[in-house]
Amino acid sequence: MAGTSGGRPSIYPTLLYADAKEAIKQLTEAFGFTESAVYEGEDGSVAHAELVQGNGAVMLGSKGTGSAFDKVMKDAGTTGVYVVVDDVDAHHRRAVEHGAEILMPPTDQDYGSRDYMARDVEGNVWSFGTYAPEIKG
Repeated sequence: MAGTSGGRPSIYPTLLYADAKEAIKQLTEAFGFTESAVYEGEDGSVAHAELVQGNGAVMLGSKGTGSAFDKVMKDAGTTGVYVVVDDVDAHHRRAVEHGAEILMPPTDQDYGSRDYMARDVEGNVWSFGTYAPEIKG
């Protein structure tokens, strides 16, 4: 795929949470992400975490750390993230089993995708679907 180097994604959605540990729990248990790295601050907050899904990843941390990113995100809105999954229905079942708030059940789209939407513990909207556009350089 054009636009990638060494198998690494070139885009990493980055989110801040009031309770980053709870967010990591939901993202791994309900949405199937895998922890790649979690670094805690001296106060036990999540200074930086990386969670992997397929060949993509998200980075996240705790709100209120005083970092430069924390400061600029203070008044930002919620985030929407799209994640490609192979089996939307199985992924959806897992999310439901773990109590995720489902905003839209698995739905076939006019453009050929099957996807669903869920809200995480702090209001960010996650879409999971089969649509995987090729990045052209």
